[in-house]
Amino acid sequence: MKIAIDVMGGDLAPIETVKGAIEALEFTSSQIVLIGDKGKIEIELKKYKFEKSRIEIIHTSEVILNEDKPVKAIKSKKDSSMVVGMKMLKDGEIEGFVSAGNTGALLAGGLLKVGRIKGIDRPALCSIYPTSKGACVLTDAGANADCKPRNLFEFAHMASIYADKVFEIENPKVGLVNIGAEEGKGNALVKESYDLLKESELNFIGNLEARNIPNATADVIVCDGFTGNVILKLSEGVAKSFIDMLKKSFLKNIGTKLAALLVKNSLKDMKKMLDYTEYGGAPLLGCNGLIMKAHGSSNSKAFMNALKYTEKCALTNVVSEITKVLEK
Repeated sequence: MKIAIDVMGGDLAPIETVKGAIEALEFTSSQIVLIGDKGKIEIELKKYKFEKSRIEIIHTSEVILNEDKPVKAIKSKKDSSMVVGMKMLKDGEIEGFVSAGNTGALLAGGLLKVGRIKGIDRPALCSIYPTSKGACVLTDAGANADCKPRNLFEFAHMASIYADKVFEIENPKVGLVNIGAEEGKGNALVKESYDLLKESELNFIGNLEARNIPNATADVIVCDGFTGNVILKLSEGVAKSFIDMLKKSFLKNIGTKLAALLVKNSLKDMKKMLDYTEYGGAPLLGCNGLIMKAHGSSNSKAFMNALKYTEKCALTNVVSEITKVLEK
């Protein structure tokens, strides 16, 4: 199996992308394909000892930047690391592709270069959201700001398959993000989506208020991409602020410092639960190939985990399972 990574994508590329790929060799069995500037990649590879046969380099001469217009960049920068990776995925040369590059361009490339699964109207980003009991799947996490009820219906099905196959959550509970838990609440989009999900074969538990998301009320959280992205970024900000406030509280005096020592291990566990690098990326489900979107500021640990989860998605045949469900 071959998993490719866009070495030039992300704020910390190529240093952290290459380092993450090398670290991933310990936790995966796949051959990892590094796509990008060969000269820069080789400079980074000289820093590490690794099994040479498990790393392949594909040279590209262009890079899609964050400020580039997505569709124009995909069409014009044909020798960019992102476009070359998409083409390899489309042609079946690799089983999965990881990128922390321009999100809009990655979405455009997924549609224009890889294509949608037949029957899917729009692909969706399925992000992992930390909860008090572990993690759940949040979709859409930012791919589609404006949605139709059909889209949320499809998102729920794709995310349920992802939760089942990759995180081994049998018959995952599906909740629809709303301003109230009662049936009949919300705007037209949510009301119509509720009716569709209620009639589906999914384990739909109804509306889900935002305050109940962290309590693991549902295994799959469904919403439009605008709402999903706001939920993610707000949660990241709140988690960071909470940890900073906790640190300040524990450093006030000798008593609080001693208390910090007593709960040190528990705090480490909590910090790990809130750390996005533990999961690495969000798959763009609905495309006719496995695309994993990593956070733009990903470090080597995030890239390592993104590659690890991409391999797991490939081994559990998430894309083909989605295709089978749609055929039914």
